[in-house]
Amino acid sequence: MFTTVADAVADLLAGAGIRRAYTVPGESYLGLLSAIDAHPRISLVSTRHESGAAFMAEAEGKLTGAPAIAAASRGPGAANLAIGVHTAREDHTPLVAILGQVESGVRGMGAFQEVDLAALFNPIAKWAVEATRASDVPGLIAEALRCAVTGPPGPAVVAVPADFWADTVEVTASENGAVARPITRQPDDAALSRLWQLLDGARSPVAIVGAGAQHAGRSLIDAVERLGLGVYSAFRRQDVFPEDHPNYLGHLGLGVPGAVRAALDEADVVVLLGARIDAVTSSDFHYPLPHQQVVVVGAGAEPPRGAPGALLIDSAVADVLAAVSRKGTPQPRDWSHARERLAEFTASTATRTTHGVHPTSVVRALRRLAPDDTVVTNDAGNFAGFLHRHWCFSSPHSQLAPANGAMGYGVPAAVAAKLVCPDRTVVAMVGDGGLLMTGQEIETAVRHAAPIVVLAYQNGMYGTIAMHQARTGRLAGVDIGQLDLAQWARGLGAEGLVLERPDDIDGVLLRALGCGVPCVVDVRTDPDVITPNGRLSEMLYDAATRTKSLPTKETASNATKGTAR
Repeated sequence: MFTTVADAVADLLAGAGIRRAYTVPGESYLGLLSAIDAHPRISLVSTRHESGAAFMAEAEGKLTGAPAIAAASRGPGAANLAIGVHTAREDHTPLVAILGQVESGVRGMGAFQEVDLAALFNPIAKWAVEATRASDVPGLIAEALRCAVTGPPGPAVVAVPADFWADTVEVTASENGAVARPITRQPDDAALSRLWQLLDGARSPVAIVGAGAQHAGRSLIDAVERLGLGVYSAFRRQDVFPEDHPNYLGHLGLGVPGAVRAALDEADVVVLLGARIDAVTSSDFHYPLPHQQVVVVGAGAEPPRGAPGALLIDSAVADVLAAVSRKGTPQPRDWSHARERLAEFTASTATRTTHGVHPTSVVRALRRLAPDDTVVTNDAGNFAGFLHRHWCFSSPHSQLAPANGAMGYGVPAAVAAKLVCPDRTVVAMVGDGGLLMTGQEIETAVRHAAPIVVLAYQNGMYGTIAMHQARTGRLAGVDIGQLDLAQWARGLGAEGLVLERPDDIDGVLLRALGCGVPCVVDVRTDPDVITPNGRLSEMLYDAATRTKSLPTKETASNATKGTAR
């Protein structure tokens, strides 16, 4: 069958199950834009910035386990898209990026906005390629779809010269039949037997669950109960296993105390279920400990740093768990003591504040008022520590968060989540810094009638950086101006509310949840409340005491009042 390259790619994407393409339109892929927009099975979502488009595609991949499309034009557009590609690579999220390139006849001549796109994306993508012949394009897109979901998922990038889209190409049956589903390996019997022996003989086995276990479903819970495993969630993967389960022991995020990690310290067998030992999850590579036998389960399993003798099982987590659970009798273990330590940690946050509302009070109230299956997206920033600590994730596919710490993720991710799951409540939690990076995607939510709720925690600073700087005694470059975020939201066509009094928390949140249109809540917080248990003024005072540069706590406290309301 002969057709244009653009139409062939649109048909291929639809046949592979792709339902949305997120983009900022550009002149180097006009044919593809038209073909996708005309296709009855794919929605074209025009965003306000390429970083927003990439974050939306990444969020859809996290939520569904199947790739979405992020599309951008050559040079500047592709560079803007790169942050979402990096997020997908670090977070093991399937994504396919399609980039327009300069015309093939002027390639290498320094044409307008010309960049070697394959070279640009190779360090941050699983696979990046530029088409050199129009006839190759459908096959390259099919390979990108396979690459994005095979092994550890991740982003695949294909760049296409602008003149190729209108060329005629013959499409083969195999390309039309491309499906964005992973090719899985059946678990090896010997490895399964070894895993069972380890767990059966273990004194205190612990599992760390991550992105690769996101779609294991009920088989994960059943296996944990049968095998008697204690469970920790990897950084920002709290929805993989229900936090109210008696075997759940905590989130290996930032600021987690030793008491919560005690069961991990004591574990003799540590099973990584679709998880990787990144810096945060491992407490800066403190884990695994020398005495621990490590097992890595998941597609593309690789030994973590410090565990060269790890048992590797390169198969889907659900398949491995189902097989090993059948090998013996249940192993009951009592994790109540570890659960008590976790409960003490969660309950320990104070909610005292001199002005504004305390983030802990807002998170706890929203958790009580919102539906249990609410999808929560969170940006990067210190405000997220309150969410990680106080939102009990008990439903699957309910957290979208960048493990790579990319700012600007929260609002675009919420837009994508609402488009994918229109019947679920979707709440974005974001700081004022992250909101000012990609908050314009609220207009995209308005245009697509996607009624998300955005809780914008406004403390007037880049809180994470301020916290690090406070330990040295000096803040630099972290100020954000005083903003009327509610008025700004109304200017984008959304509802805008202000929350600055503790007595108003329930009323404002209920209004936001029920308004039926995109809504931004300007949550006014005290800049001194920098972490669930830390005060910025105290950090500055401690630093001043060491350097003898500030005489009193009052002087240190004044440094946090420039943005106070």
